[in-house]
Amino acid sequence: MSTPLSRRDLLRDAAAIAAALLLPVPLAACTREAVPAPDPDHQRLGDWAGALRAEGRARPETTLGRAATRVGELAAGTPYVPHTLEAYLGTDGSGADRGEPLTLSLTRFDCVTLVEACLAVARTAGAGAPSWERFGREVERMRYRGGRREGYASRLHYFSEWIADGEERGLVRDVGAELGGIADERPLRFMTDHRSSYAALANDEVFREIGTVERSLDQRPRQVVPTDRIAEVADRIETGDVLAFATGIPGLDVTHAAFAYHAGGVLRVLHAPLSGGVVEVTRTTLPEYVAAIRRATGILVARPQWALSGTPTRRAGAAPGGSTGG
Repeated sequence: MSTPLSRRDLLRDAAAIAAALLLPVPLAACTREAVPAPDPDHQRLGDWAGALRAEGRARPETTLGRAATRVGELAAGTPYVPHTLEAYLGTDGSGADRGEPLTLSLTRFDCVTLVEACLAVARTAGAGAPSWERFGREVERMRYRGGRREGYASRLHYFSEWIADGEERGLVRDVGAELGGIADERPLRFMTDHRSSYAALANDEVFREIGTVERSLDQRPRQVVPTDRIAEVADRIETGDVLAFATGIPGLDVTHAAFAYHAGGVLRVLHAPLSGGVVEVTRTTLPEYVAAIRRATGILVARPQWALSGTPTRRAGAAPGGSTGG
């Protein structure tokens, strides 16, 4: 009969077994390293781009907007997280003068970064084997004026300029005028009028740069489809059209961005809402959604174009090249 183990022996053996479970296998041979867990953002890029390619949605002869909204469907339930692009800034504006990092995520969004990410994943899938570097290039050329990241002020903070700048470079087509849009010629001064709300504007140089940008937009009226006309043109708004929700707030152009989404013959909104907390498709129709927004005046509508990064999209007269640091 075997001799009973003492309590000390039991504890010693248990500790040895636990240690073995924690160590990489096979330890004795030392022939292989532990495989790290896949990064969830990179995993999503591969999975989502793969889904688009498998479904035949990653081809230039298809509609980019539909490919982007398919990515949005795959992102449903992803949390809304605000201010991620400002996370590098100190409350006193420190960091704004050192260049802006390229912030990328597929696991958390605000309304604008969702739009950018969905379009970037679709374009990345359409350009060949997906890579995080290519995805980053696609986001960067949408997010920054002329596609060049040259600091905080080079970001397209006013979404109407995001549309206008993208149209100049073939990334989107503004269809507001075609849909009966009315020119909104009000000057945009919200950022400089609310300096304390933007950490970067504590830096005097950045504040002056943003002021210069705002004044340059005075000659660029926005084409706003009025709230009471949206229902009339709903059948001409396509799934995947980028929507910007215009506002009557003084000095501001829009308060929200999203995708148009047709389902079951009804036009809804696919977006990352602050109120809902996760990426979703609205229960209400687009006209109902806009009508419920306080001080909303209508929508801006832009139709995404493939414009893959291997093709020229630089505006006429712009200098080639751009910042890759930050």
